[in-house]
Amino acid sequence: MNLNTTSLTQKLKPLVLLLLFMSSSFIFSQSKINITGFVYDEYAYPIPYTSIGILKKNIGASSTEEGSFNFLVSNKELMDTLEISSIGYEMFKIKVKDFIELTDKKIILKEKITELKEVSVKSSRTIVKNALKKLKSNTLSSKHTLGMLYRRWSVEDKICRFFIEQFIDVVDRGPSSDMHGFKIRHNRTSSDYRFVKNLQNKHSLQYMEWNNPLRKGISLGSYKWKKIEDTNYGEEDIVVIKGTDKNENFITLYIGFNTSKIYRLDMFKTPKKGSSMDAIYVYKNTNQNKLYLSYHKREYTFYVKTPEHIKRISIQTGKKLKPFVPVAYRHEVFVLNLDDNSNTAKSTGDEYDQKDMTLYKLDYDQNFWNNLSLPPETKFYQKNRNELEGLFDVPIETQFKYSNSN
Repeated sequence: MNLNTTSLTQKLKPLVLLLLFMSSSFIFSQSKINITGFVYDEYAYPIPYTSIGILKKNIGASSTEEGSFNFLVSNKELMDTLEISSIGYEMFKIKVKDFIELTDKKIILKEKITELKEVSVKSSRTIVKNALKKLKSNTLSSKHTLGMLYRRWSVEDKICRFFIEQFIDVVDRGPSSDMHGFKIRHNRTSSDYRFVKNLQNKHSLQYMEWNNPLRKGISLGSYKWKKIEDTNYGEEDIVVIKGTDKNENFITLYIGFNTSKIYRLDMFKTPKKGSSMDAIYVYKNTNQNKLYLSYHKREYTFYVKTPEHIKRISIQTGKKLKPFVPVAYRHEVFVLNLDDNSNTAKSTGDEYDQKDMTLYKLDYDQNFWNNLSLPPETKFYQKNRNELEGLFDVPIETQFKYSNSN
């Protein structure tokens, strides 16, 4: 019987090897290819917030503030064209296959000089008014799902002491509407070195929405509007208009001159005494020529009363007692993928709880994070990570491992 089994095994061995080879070939053919590189101008300066991708398939990413980018494609996209567009520069195109074969993965964009004499015909306020009026038609306003990487750092006494990172499916209808819910798919945190442990009343995602002037509505009469620059985006001329209110809060809009599209929004405000917030919202085109959110960053600083246990420690150690502690939330958001199928969106976002993002408890899936095509580390990310690691000289990966063990 053993002889028969051995004989059978020997006969089947070539077939098993063939099946394994076919299986591995299939997996390889379906494997993802990492598209990573840098975008610079002609003077070797990095270009931030550049849109890089295959527009017809809604595949791509935005470059970081340092000009780096990273996203995944499959073998099916090798003959497709990468389109690289940035405000103020000529569009650049290259086949995916040709880019992969480059030894030096650097894309150099040429500056494009724009001077719009016709802008003098329209007032800056009129241009902004038209852009807001066309916001719904210019953006992806049907239900869609954004695969979003949300990062938040908690800062106390000007040092980052806690980090939480979530991958979230967000059901949205663009800045002309409200979000329709979300689903947190994955979660991980650093070690918790906070002593104030301030909690927000809702998920930070909802504050991102609430603080966006395009969603809240901009009161045109509250600002003095002034054109500060002429530039371009791809083939379109762009007007950069800044609105400043009586408290020196400002909103800067990058608006397409012919389409009235708002490609980017920068803002600064002081919601109340002792607090401030600055933020950036960057939008990019879909294959249907509609804008959707691509990148967001903001920092909100404020003060809280010094907790009693910190007061006691200060007294015991002979340190000067501070009545208030400066705190801040730092946020960075990357939209990693877009699903514009409205049927998918209907079954995705079933959460909209009013609680801090740290109160959502999920099992830690290290395999997911190891295989996720994370965006390149920005200086903003590195600054926060270095502060956090420097507290007790513990690498962030070690903190992830022990802070999220099941």
